[in-house]
Formats: sequence, C-alpha cells, structure tokens
Amino acid sequence: MNTVLDALQPLACLLARLYVAQVFFASGLTKLRDWDITLALFMDEYKVPVLPPEVAAFMGTAGELGLPVLLVLGLGGRFAALGLSVVNAVAVVSLMEVAPAALQQHITWAVLLAALALFGPGTWSVDGWLQRKRGSLRR
Repeated sequence: MNTVLDALQPLACLLARLYVAQVFFASGLTKLRDWDITLALFMDEYKVPVLPPEVAAFMGTAGELGLPVLLVLGLGGRFAALGLSVVNAVAVVSLMEVAPAALQQHITWAVLLAALALFGPGTWSVDGWLQRKRGSLRR
C-alpha cells in the first residue's frame, strides 16, 4: 500500500500546485483587468493593515500573478507556497466579513499551501529535477 501511495505523491503535489495556482492567478488577472476598480476595492473594501491601499493593491496583484507561475513550475516551490500563504492570510484578515463558504475555501488553500511549503513541490517540479541533478553530480 505504501508503494502505491508513494507512487501517487508526485501527481498529488502537481495537482495541488495546479489547483492553488489557478485560483490565485485568476484573481490576479481580475485585478489587472480594471485597475481603477482594484484600487477602489483596496481603498474602500479591503482593509490591509499597515500598507497604503495603492501599495497593497500592487503587491497583492504582483503576488497573485508571479507566485502561481513559480508554484506551477515548482521553481522555488516552497518560497512560492509561503508567499501565496501570506497573500491568502492577508486576504482573509483584510476583509471586514468573510462568508463561511469563502472562509472554507481559504482554509483549503492554506492547508494545500502548508503541505507544499513543508514537503516541497514534489519530484515533478523544477526543484525536484534540480535536486536529482545535484544528487547525480555528487556521485
């Protein structure tokens, strides 16, 4: 049984990376489509602590567009997972009210991102390929 589960691990990591990356990338594209509305949302709706709304909008959008690409590739996979975890946490904290269904989605993303940060993006990733390549060079 362990052999079967071990064999499925790279696929599970890839599917988790693809799912979470798609969610955040789509959100970033939505923000990019109408920057005026995005700025208005960050000024009126999202109460990001510490940062001015313009900076928060830029950083959030950049994170939602750049980090998913790294996550899908599995290039700096742990970094990308941790970065998206911050974006996810800030999204929850900055909203005045979060519907229970939306909160559940954020929790699901947080669990997947935590697993990817803790265990890495898997062997079907650039990080995995680089690790194998380094291992073969040492022998």
